[in-house]
Amino acid sequence: MRRRGLIAAAALLTSAAVTSPPARAQQASPHAIDVPGWFLDSFLDFKDEAATASQAGKRLVLYFGQDGCPYCRELMQTNFSQKAIVDKTRGHFEVIALNIWGDREVTGFDGQRMSEKQFAKALKVQFTPTLLFLDEQGRVAARLNGYWPPHKFGAALDYVIGHHERTTTLGDYVARHAADAANAQLADEPFYLRAPHDLRRRPGAKPLAVLFETRHCKACDELHSEGLRRAEMQSMIGRFDIVRFALDDGTPVVTPAGQRLPAQQWARELAVAYTPSVVFFDASNREVFRFEGYMRPFHLTGAFDYVAQGAYRTQPEFQRFLQDRAERARARGQPVDLWR
Repeated sequence: MRRRGLIAAAALLTSAAVTSPPARAQQASPHAIDVPGWFLDSFLDFKDEAATASQAGKRLVLYFGQDGCPYCRELMQTNFSQKAIVDKTRGHFEVIALNIWGDREVTGFDGQRMSEKQFAKALKVQFTPTLLFLDEQGRVAARLNGYWPPHKFGAALDYVIGHHERTTTLGDYVARHAADAANAQLADEPFYLRAPHDLRRRPGAKPLAVLFETRHCKACDELHSEGLRRAEMQSMIGRFDIVRFALDDGTPVVTPAGQRLPAQQWARELAVAYTPSVVFFDASNREVFRFEGYMRPFHLTGAFDYVAQGAYRTQPEFQRFLQDRAERARARGQPVDLWR
């Protein structure tokens, strides 16, 4: 246990000696892929951890993972195998690992106690990994939903280290500081809705999928060359109205809510921070789901299927939906590879 953990333990024992049993650091939840040894051993009292990190000139990061998550494996094996990323993370952050299905007790910034899985659900964690970068008051300075490749992950670290959330959005910062060696032009698709873009849904309309991309984006190129080309995904496309915008697109849009504004302003209001991202709206003009972060074909098709079926109405946890979907495919004798 680190010395800071012992200090926190002493404080907790002093404050809770009369009404509570002595506090003990909790064992890390099991993970299919081990987290680095430099992740913080913690009592999972996040207000206390944020204050202690601040005293050391650092900020707190909450990492949400789960067993068998290939994107968590990629984060650990790719991002956290690069010295520059490790040095930057260790130098400026304290990172606590949480299991989205875990039962350890956590204490939020409001003092409420709940299990890890209840905490993840309250924060609407739909993807693993998800990382929440917290400021000194426990507010979310940046949120990474899903896996971010090293060049964009590094830019996100710089964004939080520099406290740039005070002056700009994460999406704008990353777009300026993490240019890809990728296609300089956005890929076009024949199924995209064409201008003028009045995206308000009418009764009985198809659900709307709004795709946000940027130029020089390898993950965007891969979405078109792999994800959208799969036969299962092709059969899904006709069940949606699909429109695509660049994050810097000045095209006029009437949003599902009836706002008239440029697409780039709408992206900012939606807090789109990563490309590609897809934001889904139902026939009532309500956002019902979104995915952000690097997504392989299995998860891409699963996200569209989740919305097409309306499964979000009865199964609010996307990961549960994916697990059930994979199990049904295996029961039919179909191979399931979460990464390919």
